[in-house]
Amino acid sequence: MTTNQPSSRFTPLTQTATTHPVLLIDTQAPLPELHACASERLHATLDYLTLVACSSLRDSAASDLNTITNVARILVQDVADVFGVIERRGLED
Repeated sequence: MTTNQPSSRFTPLTQTATTHPVLLIDTQAPLPELHACASERLHATLDYLTLVACSSLRDSAASDLNTITNVARILVQDVADVFGVIERRGLED
């Protein structure tokens, strides 16, 4: 793509660290593929949070909690963005 705006086929993931879209979702990908992408990230986040919940953070630095929550936030935001595409596609059919 040579324009500043992504084509209608691609929608950017929500970004907080950049001013220009870097990661894009193919809105025309098959629905099972989009669902698998969202499902993988959601289950990874649940596994990650379960691991953290079972761990002791007594010896952790204050920045560790910020890192843990930021990783979970990024993964959940990705899931929400992909589910948004799935929902829009579902409403179009």
